[in-house]
Amino acid sequence: MLSLTRLGPDPASDPRPPLLIVHGLFGSARNWGAVSRRIAESRPVAAVDMRNHGDSFHAPRNDYEAMAEDLAEVIEELGGTADVLGHSMGGKAAMVLALTRPELVSRLIVADIAPVAYDHSQAHYIHAMKGLDLTGLSSRSDADARLAETIDEPGVRAFLLQSLDLRADPPAWKLNLDVLEAEMDKITGWPGTEGRFGGPSLFLSGEKSNYVTAEGRRRIEAQFPEARFETVEGAGHWVHAEKPREVQAAVEAFLSESDPA
Repeated sequence: MLSLTRLGPDPASDPRPPLLIVHGLFGSARNWGAVSRRIAESRPVAAVDMRNHGDSFHAPRNDYEAMAEDLAEVIEELGGTADVLGHSMGGKAAMVLALTRPELVSRLIVADIAPVAYDHSQAHYIHAMKGLDLTGLSSRSDADARLAETIDEPGVRAFLLQSLDLRADPPAWKLNLDVLEAEMDKITGWPGTEGRFGGPSLFLSGEKSNYVTAEGRRRIEAQFPEARFETVEGAGHWVHAEKPREVQAAVEAFLSESDPA
């Protein structure tokens, strides 16, 4: 099963389903740490490391059907139903889960992604990570300086370096870079999953992001008829990192509207 972090009240004593948080490509549960901890002050929260990421297992597949099966296994471990919040790759996995196993998903929240194929590739980041000289690295600042030779954006470097295990001897990436590179077309694509999820759904988009276009919104409305759309002002694609308080507030407001008494 996926590596799972549980936070907040004991689910056994809380009538509300736990909130399962699912990160995006190259991420991990820790990327959602600030949002997870704040939401967990008032409700049960669980966050996963997806396959080939973080502390979870490595596997030769990284397609959305496999990722949705992983999430289904976690939800069954959590008690059989959950609210699911997914960002980017995690959002697509959450959508596939909701469309194929709707009985497991009470409410769905998708952050800055649509059920469509994208024509961009993230393979250049994999090439940069593979090309990073890990010899003699002892600090994240040293790793950042080396990675700056191939990646200009400090925020991107900081995000990627969260997956570099400097305690390992020698240092190593927690990401299964070979598989992620081989499966990149599937990750940026969409498997064409059919069906409709009739439960409450919230789709958050960053104001500065172009991931949810007019066509993407039409696709969302076709398969998630109860979808609500909200824009996080001033945020790009990584809405939770750029505007954590605003994302937290939007998620909590959405969930509280239909919480069981």
